[in-house]
Amino acid sequence: MISTRLRRLSLLLFSLLVGFVGFFQMFARTNGGLPGPFMAMLAVTAVLFIALWVLLEIFQPYGSQVILPSVVILSSLGTTLITRIDLRNAKIGEPTKVGMTQLVWLSLALVLCGILVVALRDYRVLRRFSYVSMVVGLVLLLSPMLPVVGREIGGARIWVGVGSHTIQPGEFAKLFLAFFFAAYLFDHRDQLAVGGKKFLGMRMPRIKDLGPIIIVWMISLGVLVLQHDLGTSLMYFAMFVSMLYVATGRTSWIAIGAVFFIVGAVVASMVFAHVGARVDAWLHPFSDAEYGKEFGGSGQLVRGIFGLAAGGLTGTGLGQGRPWITPLANSDFIYSSIGEELGLTGLLVVLALYLIIVASGMITAMKIKDGFGKLLASGLVFTMAFQVFTVVGGITLVIPLTGLTMPYMAAGGSSLVANCILAVLLIIISNAANKPAPEVSSDTFQYEALAVLRQHEVEEQIEGKGHRSSRSTGSENESRHAHTDTSNSPTQQMKGGAE
Repeated sequence: MISTRLRRLSLLLFSLLVGFVGFFQMFARTNGGLPGPFMAMLAVTAVLFIALWVLLEIFQPYGSQVILPSVVILSSLGTTLITRIDLRNAKIGEPTKVGMTQLVWLSLALVLCGILVVALRDYRVLRRFSYVSMVVGLVLLLSPMLPVVGREIGGARIWVGVGSHTIQPGEFAKLFLAFFFAAYLFDHRDQLAVGGKKFLGMRMPRIKDLGPIIIVWMISLGVLVLQHDLGTSLMYFAMFVSMLYVATGRTSWIAIGAVFFIVGAVVASMVFAHVGARVDAWLHPFSDAEYGKEFGGSGQLVRGIFGLAAGGLTGTGLGQGRPWITPLANSDFIYSSIGEELGLTGLLVVLALYLIIVASGMITAMKIKDGFGKLLASGLVFTMAFQVFTVVGGITLVIPLTGLTMPYMAAGGSSLVANCILAVLLIIISNAANKPAPEVSSDTFQYEALAVLRQHEVEEQIEGKGHRSSRSTGSENESRHAHTDTSNSPTQQMKGGAE
């Protein structure tokens, strides 16, 4: 066991070393050395990562050991690119501290994850609060519509802020809605799995079972209408449909979800101007008309594509590119910044790290026997995979831009904290999936089994005595009642009168 833990610790320390080398190389090329305050914050973050690993070893010893190192490398690389843009802004007289803020948010996320590891020993507790999770998720989702605290940034009203500080509650709403979806589908999976008539070789669901998917579809459209947020609305709908397929195993739900998605996308592109503008920019990105638009054009998208092309196979090197040419290069287009400075090789490494997390979550969902855990793990990991696909697909012209952010890498505290919690939840569920079954032949197991059997025997004896005493009491009452009835019968009265 000690050798296993040493290998796990070496994996974590290697990922921390990779992150430090990236920071050192970038600062050496742009600033001439690592600044003291930034070094101190990096040390605090590294200590918190090690502390979280220790807590996982104590409370979740059988959890997946590849998720946390992957998160370390992804978050380190993202913060490196964000700080790179901060250094350039300082040189042109527009100083920003987004990189330092990102480290502060990362530290806060690690503290919250540590508390979650200690408090949440068994993830099945979440099933008890299914409807509470639904209410909390909807409140968080709709909170940006409040008149005082709601903020509209970049045309989307998905922010809640006080003063100069803002958070995106939708990132946390996806976790609570995932809890509710998993509990609801686990409780109603038998009804939803019942098929109706066949259509195109697929067993279609019954009409009365279409209610849940219609409700979620309408909620997703409501988010699109009220908040102008295409990415979030697609993410919620896709998450529910994927969990519905896992719960029932019927491909007909995927087909129905695809139909609803296509109908909603077509209607949204025709009704909402910002959605139509993104579709036009995707279809004709290099046209003069789209590129020259002040709002809703393809200028940002084209700059990101040229940034990817400038990186080539191996990239320009950390600190030697010009990622700031693309607007929002530290958030929405962080993937383009990575492609410019690390090239196609770096992009494939990043995708491989995400694939490791997704594969670990999928393996957990397949191994675990608990139905609620299977649905929750698959829903959480599909949500992350969907976010990565929409961001990468939007930047590379596979699909229109959606406005979602890369987990662990893009600037933004809400996304970073929520996705770190998501990763820890996957580790907790994987601990239950990987925990070895107790040995039947061991003395401890036999002793516990005999103790349980003895307890059942004692309970049965107590119940048997209670039944016998109740039957004896009932028979005595019946005999007294019969004696009373006999003494008062007409025959006895006639005998008494004759005497």
